[in-house]
Amino acid sequence: MILQLGTGNFLRAFADLFVEELDRVSDSPLGPVIAVQSTGRERADAINAVHGCYHVAIQGFDDGRVVNETVEVRSIGEALHTGTQWDRVLEAGRQPDLTAILSNTTEAGLALDPRDRAYSPDCAPHSFPAKLLACLQARFDAGQSGCWIVPCELVEANGDRLRELVLEQARIWSLSPDLTHWIETDCHWVNTLVDRIVPGPPQKHPLLGVDPLLISCDPFAFWAIETERADFPFARHPAVVTAPDISPYTLRKVRILNGAHTALVAKALHSELRTVGDCMKDPETSAWLERLLFDEIVPTLEGRCDDPAGFARTTLDRFRNPFLDHQLASIALHHGTKVETRLRPTLHEFRERFGTEPLLLRTLLEIK
Repeated sequence: MILQLGTGNFLRAFADLFVEELDRVSDSPLGPVIAVQSTGRERADAINAVHGCYHVAIQGFDDGRVVNETVEVRSIGEALHTGTQWDRVLEAGRQPDLTAILSNTTEAGLALDPRDRAYSPDCAPHSFPAKLLACLQARFDAGQSGCWIVPCELVEANGDRLRELVLEQARIWSLSPDLTHWIETDCHWVNTLVDRIVPGPPQKHPLLGVDPLLISCDPFAFWAIETERADFPFARHPAVVTAPDISPYTLRKVRILNGAHTALVAKALHSELRTVGDCMKDPETSAWLERLLFDEIVPTLEGRCDDPAGFARTTLDRFRNPFLDHQLASIALHHGTKVETRLRPTLHEFRERFGTEPLLLRTLLEIK
């Protein structure tokens, strides 16, 4: 069994789909997934109304061919909401067959809340780390073994950060040293990197209006887990990679995929091009992006991460996805910060490594 703190689109088209795919070919199922909604109850009620059954439309390019297939997902056994079913959430945490607790709360969710100075088992805490701690405390008090803690938030060293917050909340609540020792040693906290585009419902599909939980995603999926243990529950899935250090995968994604997105914003936001797809259909812009990737970004990553050129080619395929409507305006949010983390380091490293100027990047960033 898996306890999932989150009921949003991404987890349903990523981890829950992975559970479905693994359980179809395994005699030892990972599921069911118990999904928990913390804000409101609409998604939880919608999931329960269809008995956890929904469809994922996998749409895009894979090795140059168009993919448009639909998968029925039944891995969610039940959805709970913390507002009125907190006791049942804690009971799920006590189950002996619980193997993992997943989450996806956004970076803002990885923070404590001053309202959680005191804790009552009768109602849910406010912050996500405090909710997780309460579940772990219930599991510890029931005499159960530790489990995997698998955050999916797009934050570097997300497992380390979440563990620190949980232990800090335990200190605030003055919980027993035995519990904190169990949290640190018996539970398996992992850093992760997730990568899949999940834009929402498909623009066109026969099940639109039929399946209220219909969701779309691109064919590419990648999940890097920082662990040396061979018993990670999802390790058998072909999109999962386990490694003692996942920072090279993070570097590759941030510099290539995220860097290319930010570069397109800087290049085309104020033109007549409105989406990533528009940019890829425009011969001048798409040729410029390919030169930027293969002449300036990929060379700085050679020898530092796995197959950056291959990842860049896959990225271009993902950008050409005819099913997506990825607005440049949405990518432009916090553009200045993104430039500093995704593009400017490549400019400096190119100069240091090759002793010359990356002309496209220099022009793009208006470096004199």
